[in-house]
Formats: sequence, C-alpha cells, structure tokens
Amino acid sequence: MSSRVKNGFTLVELLVVIAIIGVLVALLLPAVQTARESSRRSQCANNIKQIGLGVANYESTHRAMPPGNYHSVMGSWLVWLLPFVEQQALRDRYSNEGMVLYPDPGAIRYGNAINLPVTTTQIKVYTCPTDTKSAVAGVISGVTFHNYVANYGNTTRGRIGPAGTTSTGAPNMFGGAPFIEVVLPNLPSTTSPGPYNFIAHDNTFKPVVRIAEISDGTSNTLAISETIQGKGGDLRGFGWWGGGCHFETKLTPNSPQPDITEQSCTPANRLNPPCLNHPNPKPGNPDPNGEESIAARSRHPIGVNAAFCDGSARFISNNVNLDVWRALGTAAGGDPATLD
Repeated sequence: MSSRVKNGFTLVELLVVIAIIGVLVALLLPAVQTARESSRRSQCANNIKQIGLGVANYESTHRAMPPGNYHSVMGSWLVWLLPFVEQQALRDRYSNEGMVLYPDPGAIRYGNAINLPVTTTQIKVYTCPTDTKSAVAGVISGVTFHNYVANYGNTTRGRIGPAGTTSTGAPNMFGGAPFIEVVLPNLPSTTSPGPYNFIAHDNTFKPVVRIAEISDGTSNTLAISETIQGKGGDLRGFGWWGGGCHFETKLTPNSPQPDITEQSCTPANRLNPPCLNHPNPKPGNPDPNGEESIAARSRHPIGVNAAFCDGSARFISNNVNLDVWRALGTAAGGDPATLD
C-alpha cells in the first residue's frame, strides 16, 4: 500500500516563516532608510554646492554680492541667482518694472501675474529632497516654497542688537553680513541711487556688500544654509519673500529655541520648527530678543548643509560651538573662525 507525500506547510511552520520575514524586514528597514537619507543628503549637498558656486560667480560678474531681497515683496536672491544656477530663462521672465517706485501701487511684486510663471515654479536646485513639500494651495496664488536661505548675519534680520554674549561674557554684536535687505526710496528713477544701493535703518545710502567688505575671509563667512518648508501657513521657506529668504546665526542649526518670525509663526503644526511671532516688526525695535531672527534648519538627523562665500560647501553639525557659528555668520566681525 503506497503512502501519499503531504505537500505544504503546517500552521506552525507558516508562522515561523512569517516571523523570520518580519525580523529580516525590521533589520533591513533602518538600513534602507539610512541609505535613502544618505542619497537625499548628498543631493541636498550638491544643490547647495551649486548655489554657493552661483553666489561666487555672481560676485565675479557684478563685483558685488547678490541683494538678499528688494524690500519685502519685490524679489529675493533666488531671482538674481537664477542665471548662475542654469535658470536664465526663468530670470528673463521675471519683471523688475516699477521697483524703484515701490511702494507705488504700480510696482510689480513676486506675486504679480507677470511674475507668477517664475515664482510658482518648483526649482529643483533650490529644493532639498529630505524635506516634505509645503502645501501651497491657498498661499498667495500657489507661489512655491524652497529650502535654502541667505546669511543675514549673527544677530537679527534688522541688524539692530546683540545676539547675546559669547562664552567669555563679551557682547556678541552684529559683525556685518554678506547679504542685506535692499530698500530703495520712493523717488523718481532719475534721482534713485540705483540698483546697487539701499537705505539702511538710519536712512543713509550704502552699497550692497562688496567682496572687500568680507574682511573675515570668504572661506570663513557663511553664504547659504538650509531651511524647512513651513506647513499650515508658516512662511519659513517662502523664499521669494523677504521674510522667508534669510537666516541668522544667533541660534545654532536646528536649535530647540524658537525662531522669531515676521508674521507667520505656526508652532502648533508638529512638522514646523519652534517659533514665536515678531512682537514689533518695525525697524528700530530696541528689544533684540523680539527682533526677527531665523535659525538654519533641516530635516537631516544631525545638522545642515552650508555654502561659504568662496563657493565651498560642507555639512555642519547641530552641535557646532555657538561662538564659532556666530563668527561664521559675520562678514567683518574681526572674528574669523574655522571648523575642525
């Protein structure tokens, strides 16, 4: 009498196989996620390297650093740098008409219909793949968010007060910055000081930053770092606008302390970094702790990518010494610093 061979698994065997697969997946998943983040971080580093070289090439061409932003709404360094990151066609479509007459109603802003084909474009070199895109629906006609911001110095956007004290107890005052806010007067174009000038808060005309003014050294002065695209109305990363295109080194990268934003703090959203709304957005606010200041931030686990004024780039740890970080944020603070 022949016996039949039974094919298939018993229930116990099947459960053992499932358990083994589960263990293997649990072991492999972190490695896969790490590999993916490594690839994304590498792409982000390549982006910021290209942007840093674009800044250096812009300076070589124009004999000045790019403006950080014109007023708050006339465009930012993202526009002026487009030809230097292989986006000349987009730069050609952006209109500056009426800029010197701002705040005249005829001035053309980043959100005007003529500029929307540029400012609603998600530009790959300005976008870090580690971050999650901000939902742009309903936020100023779909104008895009990006992930890189310009260095406005070691204190605040308005450059009006100390960032605190150094480890030795000395006051840490504003020490110059490679990017500034360009504020043109409301004057006829024949009497305007021209596109390379701005009015400081003391109402004196001053030029945008020249390379000779970066006396701390271009290799010791930050130019560009990362930011996170804000969610739910938070405008951090809204870089076409003056309030979203900058960072300061008042706080270390990804600091748990809050940013002071101009008008768009949304701390309740768990994806947003900590923040407080600027209590008094007018120039001359005597309280430096209430003046607008935004830290460099990213979704990388341990730090941010940053480009320097000489075109070099490197990854900087969240644990960087605060005095060193603030020194790297100054252009002429007399405090040249180097990273280990």
